[in-house]
Amino acid sequence: MTLQRPLKSRLWIWLLWLAGFYAVWLYLVAGLGYWSTAAAHWPMAVAMTIGSYAAGSTPMGGGTVGFPVLVLLFELPASLGRDFSFAIQSIGMTSAAIFILARRQPLAWATLNGAILGALFGTPFGIFFIAPYVPELWIKLLFAVVWASFGLLHLWRLNEIAGHSGITDFDEKWDFKLGLWIGVLAGATVAAVTGVGIDMVLYTALVLLCRADLKIAIPTSVVIMAFTSVLGVLVKIVSGQGLAPGVFENWLAAAPVVAIGAPLGVFIVAIIGRKPTLLVVATLCVGQFIWTLYAEQQRLGLSGMLLAGLAVLACLAGFELLRRWGAILVGEKTAKAQAKALAANS
Repeated sequence: MTLQRPLKSRLWIWLLWLAGFYAVWLYLVAGLGYWSTAAAHWPMAVAMTIGSYAAGSTPMGGGTVGFPVLVLLFELPASLGRDFSFAIQSIGMTSAAIFILARRQPLAWATLNGAILGALFGTPFGIFFIAPYVPELWIKLLFAVVWASFGLLHLWRLNEIAGHSGITDFDEKWDFKLGLWIGVLAGATVAAVTGVGIDMVLYTALVLLCRADLKIAIPTSVVIMAFTSVLGVLVKIVSGQGLAPGVFENWLAAAPVVAIGAPLGVFIVAIIGRKPTLLVVATLCVGQFIWTLYAEQQRLGLSGMLLAGLAVLACLAGFELLRRWGAILVGEKTAKAQAKALAANS
């Protein structure tokens, strides 16, 4: 894979973006009189202080916190949580992505380029032809299942995942095709339906298939989620669908927090390391699954909760298959077999 080598930082680009964003936000709250609206939704701003840090320091977007806060804590529609995830990440993840690019951090460029192209087609398709037909309860369950399985993967395999160094150098055409399929499928399904998730899918492929270093996989996942979030917002607005009622008000309160919080997560995690943050966020992912089942137990019934649990196990089985495929691709099994044969002959 082609990696972007560390070059001279151009943080002035990020500072310019930041100045432009805050100028627009101040115009909205001061010039157009939306200050009282922003102040009235301060709980979301508080919640997104955590969400924005997770967005910049982990492969889980800010919607990982925003979605369950709106849907589970505030008991608002799941469609609102989805649209808010798109909207808030279009600021927070974009800010983090610009910060990453300005710092010239290494990225898995071939896979990322394929994922961007795939998301360009997959996300609008999912928004038009899949998301409108997914019931509210299923949106909640899709989010809960995917995030729970992702959390369990890290609680189980974190030491292995964090131990990767560099990235396996496959053929760039193969890397591009991998990213392309991820962009199409994840953009049309999990991202279009929940507003988040394409970053996690790309990250999972990078760490399990390509044995990518977290310092490469996580920034790459941030960039694809930023692109998909902006695309999702533009598609909804330009197509006339619009965003769900309540998104703008919550966005207005949280946007100034995530604009600086997500890049701060990128910076801080480089100092304290990624493992502690990933452990905390993974635990939260499992916790929101339990919370969802508890909140929806009457609608789901025992059979529904069991099916949700089986869905998590199915995701984990899929992750394990990816991991084993990755071991074959990078020659881990061959190397181990040769080492055993050498030891037996010595």
